[in-house]
Amino acid sequence: MLIAQFSDTHIKPRGRLAYNKVDTASMLRAAVSHVQALPQQPDLLLITGDLVDVGDAEEYEHLKDILAPLTYPMLVVPGNHDDRLTMQHVFHNLLVKPEGEFWQFSHQEPHWPLRIIGLDTVNTGHSGGLLCQARLSWLEQALSNDPYTPTLVMMHHPPFITGIGHMDDIGLSGREAFSDLVRQHDNIELIVCGHLHRNIRSRVGGRSVMTAHSTAHTVQLDIAPDAQAMFSMEPSGYLLHWWNGTNLVTHHAHTGKFEGPHPFFEESGQLIV
Repeated sequence: MLIAQFSDTHIKPRGRLAYNKVDTASMLRAAVSHVQALPQQPDLLLITGDLVDVGDAEEYEHLKDILAPLTYPMLVVPGNHDDRLTMQHVFHNLLVKPEGEFWQFSHQEPHWPLRIIGLDTVNTGHSGGLLCQARLSWLEQALSNDPYTPTLVMMHHPPFITGIGHMDDIGLSGREAFSDLVRQHDNIELIVCGHLHRNIRSRVGGRSVMTAHSTAHTVQLDIAPDAQAMFSMEPSGYLLHWWNGTNLVTHHAHTGKFEGPHPFFEESGQLIV
């Protein structure tokens, strides 16, 4: 099974730039084109929050049009820039469209070797995330219902301190209880997040956790408590998670156009030196 993960796409209305600088729509189109050109096509697309920039229906319609060339199933969770109700109204074709206050699900198609759990970390009206007792209780029940199937958990806010001060200031409340909970479930293969616009790896409750690169702009790499809120235009990208029959292997893909590929060997089989 091959899973593509986009994150923090931050789509604006047509013709608008994010922060008067970032053409998030064109950058997402580049990511879509890159995925379409892969020699192996994903079975599933995940988007880990901040699908759009302010949560307007116009933005979600724009996003839906950009993603239209990708015909495989899609699972999403909201980020702090999203609006849950508008997401549900615009995206009629999602594989899972949750009901209730929080955007949460536990889903596995019959032919999938993995279960995907979506966890809602949005704290409405705040940039920082929250895992309240209701959401943690839901997660505990979902994990307990099937303690054996290999599981990938997707969420927006990462449940760890990254070192980038201004982002940690709007991090996740309730991460300690989350850590205690996931420690009890060794079938969790990976926890994937967004929010940081960078690919960062850590461990929480003994489980591997990764944030995904944004398909658009990048949070400036400044590991300091007083890091200023800045972004840069490093190469954008996405993650590919490959289930090899035993565990998940993750590849980072850059979406720019780069020279190559070039052969290592001559047609004769001789190494080029």
